[in-house]
Amino acid sequence: MSEKLTRECLDALRARLVAENARDAESGRQYLLVCGGTACDSNGGLGLYAALKKAAEYAGANVSIVRTGCMGFCERGPIVKVLPSDTFYVDVKPEDAPAIINEHIVGGQVVTRLLYDKTQAEAGHEGKDIDFYAKQHRIVLRHCGLIDPEKIEDYIAHEGYLGLEKALFEMTPEGIIQEILDSGLRGRGGAGFPTGKKWQFSAGVQADQKYIVCNADEGDPGAYMDRSTLEGDPHAILEAMMIAGRATGATKGFIYIRAEYPLAIKRLQIAIDQAREYGLLGCRNILGSDFTFDIELRFGAGAFVCGEETALLASIEGKRGQPTPRPPFPAVKGLWGKPTIINNVETLANVAVIITKGAKWFNSIGTATSKGTKVFALTGKVKNSGLIEVPMGITLREIIFDIGGGIPNGRKFKAAQTGGPSGGMIPPEYLDMPIDYESLAKIGSIMGSGGLIVMDDTDCIVDVAKFYLEFTVDESCGKCMPCRIGGRALLNTLTRISEGRGEPEDIQKMRDICQAMNRASLCGLGQTASNPVQAMLHYFMDEVMAHINDRKCPSGKCKKLVQYRINPERCVGCTMCARVCPAGAIVGKVKEKHVIDPQKCIKCGQCYNTCKLHAIEIA
Repeated sequence: MSEKLTRECLDALRARLVAENARDAESGRQYLLVCGGTACDSNGGLGLYAALKKAAEYAGANVSIVRTGCMGFCERGPIVKVLPSDTFYVDVKPEDAPAIINEHIVGGQVVTRLLYDKTQAEAGHEGKDIDFYAKQHRIVLRHCGLIDPEKIEDYIAHEGYLGLEKALFEMTPEGIIQEILDSGLRGRGGAGFPTGKKWQFSAGVQADQKYIVCNADEGDPGAYMDRSTLEGDPHAILEAMMIAGRATGATKGFIYIRAEYPLAIKRLQIAIDQAREYGLLGCRNILGSDFTFDIELRFGAGAFVCGEETALLASIEGKRGQPTPRPPFPAVKGLWGKPTIINNVETLANVAVIITKGAKWFNSIGTATSKGTKVFALTGKVKNSGLIEVPMGITLREIIFDIGGGIPNGRKFKAAQTGGPSGGMIPPEYLDMPIDYESLAKIGSIMGSGGLIVMDDTDCIVDVAKFYLEFTVDESCGKCMPCRIGGRALLNTLTRISEGRGEPEDIQKMRDICQAMNRASLCGLGQTASNPVQAMLHYFMDEVMAHINDRKCPSGKCKKLVQYRINPERCVGCTMCARVCPAGAIVGKVKEKHVIDPQKCIKCGQCYNTCKLHAIEIA
């Protein structure tokens, strides 16, 4: 487009796009939505998309093929959804493309072998009926898996920039802030601070320049919520930042995103360029109003500490990413000393739809103190891993066993880690506790940005706590002593315990260090780095004492405490264990009992995992 859009032009464009979609539906046109998130792309999704395009062209099929953002069901990707029938195909490979086009699109027959549930072939199996999706409520992810994230027209056709229109022409800045306050929206980056209050603080400060910053520096191990949101719906973040700018008086925005997210960066830049072309960004009098706003990308180098507000701002300014004491808070004195609002991706993804549908609508979802939904990256020892969005107040049991399908291989649930390295390990007795900010805090965990890692009875809690300490020690900026020295001391203690060199007095020592780190560290990284250790000491003391008193690891994960042996009553001499042993530590002839040489054994566990007769035992 060569001319800037006015509000009337945008409304006319939206009406035209909706009408065109309706005409396509009346003509019998079908749509193939191909998951284009990073997970599916890396599993052959790009080749699948190309194969579907080629097969459709060859068959002359009346179909539109759309490469969307992440559909969430990463465990079974690549995924293809057929509309309007809502047929849901999983584990689709490029070689399946001709069957989907010729049998389904042209012939009208469902390709049964590609369905999630093959017993539903006659109905075509609608995606919403799959257990993985049945209890989800998609607000943040409302457009992910539905639109082409690289086409602004798709976003506009699905009420895109309608919230911005309302904010510019039907609401005052004070009214916008009040709507966000009334909605009960809280920051989804971890702390859960009310979003409207943060905006209110900044709006009340007089300054010649204000900024809006989107924190897309997602660094928790196993977390990919923000990345997927940006890949699937980048315009939602741009629109929310503009609404926040209107509410607080800011005219400039920055999206701070780690450079390890190439697809998210690409789609964000495309969205920014398209919005500028339409006159929605980077110009005066946006949509014919008196509002001016522009957005730029800034790249992080993967430092976990830069997820902390003040360290993030320092990085944007070109300085070393280290936190500074607060107050003053960024909302009053932030980027280059100017009032700055910092919200993470998930928080911002809620804003436009709240303005469009109203605070009352959003407020009706969730619990009394935790409104709306939460996006989780469900990973670990669970059958259906993937990206999920659930109402606040859902139980951990529903997430793991209903949505996630339970623990694979018949193992038992042991714990769930929420909040990443800053969170706590939740034991089985809290499976039926509602997931919200206050409930998690009561049991020593946090919501965090949304990582949810499931552990089974083969996982060692000491080993897991050590893993998270290794991460936070490595990622600490080293500025303050409680974090720099305390984290290393905790890690050294855990290492000794995992190697069978722990002593009973180490328990109190760790508790004292945890308390000091929590109270005296400069930023959230140090203040919460000890949470996994505190959860370990509170809920899994028997396992810790087994390492200390018995010099044994009940789960068999701490190598220096593990001894493998072969039960002669179960061994049939199949030689499978000897063939997979990389150290040649297993000896024995075919059809004769085998033995393990403890001097040669490197305790890799290959024999234990391979033996079908369970003859390999952990002594």
